[in-house]
Amino acid sequence: MDALRANKVRAMLTMFGVIIGSACIVLVVTVALAAKRYVIGQIEGVGANLVYAELLRGDESQRSTLADEITLGDLEAVKRSIPQVIEAAGTRAIPLTVVVAGVERPVNLVGVTEGFQQIRNLVIVRGRYLDSDDMQSRSKVCLITQDLANLMFPADDPVGKGIRLGELNLTVIGVFRERVATFGQTEITRESLIVPFQLIRYYTGSEYIQTFYAQADRPEDVPSVTRLVAEIVRSRHRLTAEYRVQNLAGILETARRVSWALTVVLLLIAMIALAVSGVGIMNIMLVTVTERTREIGIRMAIGARRTEILDQFLIEAFLISGTGAVVGILIAVLVPISAEGLLRLLPIPGKITIPVSWISVLVAFTVSSATGLLFGYLPANRAAGLQPTESLRHE
Repeated sequence: MDALRANKVRAMLTMFGVIIGSACIVLVVTVALAAKRYVIGQIEGVGANLVYAELLRGDESQRSTLADEITLGDLEAVKRSIPQVIEAAGTRAIPLTVVVAGVERPVNLVGVTEGFQQIRNLVIVRGRYLDSDDMQSRSKVCLITQDLANLMFPADDPVGKGIRLGELNLTVIGVFRERVATFGQTEITRESLIVPFQLIRYYTGSEYIQTFYAQADRPEDVPSVTRLVAEIVRSRHRLTAEYRVQNLAGILETARRVSWALTVVLLLIAMIALAVSGVGIMNIMLVTVTERTREIGIRMAIGARRTEILDQFLIEAFLISGTGAVVGILIAVLVPISAEGLLRLLPIPGKITIPVSWISVLVAFTVSSATGLLFGYLPANRAAGLQPTESLRHE
């Protein structure tokens, strides 16, 4: 301890690499866990245990026909034939325009069947959602997104107001938003209206569905439901028609792989930082042994054993690496706490929690301390191997 206090700056600079390496280990695991939680939360916010299907529209040589389109009959066949499906719904979106302050703006008119709300779990900000009577009687009512409500009715409550879309006159019964941001990856855009599917069917004269959703009862049922939905849809249409049938598990698996690869790369960087710090500890300890050769000779001359000299320098290396590990871990724990407080103040979609893995804290301390002991062994062994007579003559 006296030797470390006598060379404070040198000891602190030696610790610096250990601080960086141990902090990196904890932060890498923390970021990986936070990213995994966030992705799972986003997927669950879109809809739990979802399977979705759509027609692939090929090139000129494989042009699809109306007979290839997914219909309400397909939806009913899936609900009737697959016991694991607890709900199914379909949507069809058509682009229209609405006049706002004398200017035409594009909007997305989305027709939805019953069950869509249970599957997508939209947040109703004002008013109400479509009920069974609205669905069956093709009522000219709609729900609008929060962005569209702010655009068209900036100072008024939009519920009960009328909207004209070409030949359609609709009454707003509610304002909604997606539970999590999907950034245009669903049929719902920032400026969208939801209406009963029967109204879209009456307006367009056709009943085909663009996107088909099926909700499995349990997460473990999703793969089998995906396969069965694909078989049923393909069996009810031409053999040449192609359909994309997927589930959100694939997206989650991709996210996990990316997160794992990123974690491995960052952990390798942390290990490199620790290795560099270990070399620094070894160099400083070799200098320390040279500087304290006479002290070592005196200790041996008055009876100190080789193991006691070895322990003395190993403990010194452990104090440097262990203290650096503790400081690095404290920094790594404070960063997520501060970041989580900052994220609460920002308008970020979805709740982001940043968990600190205490296993990573233990691993960081163990690896950092072991690095110090490993690289400190050579100088300590050299000190323990000095001859007392040679050491006492050293100046």
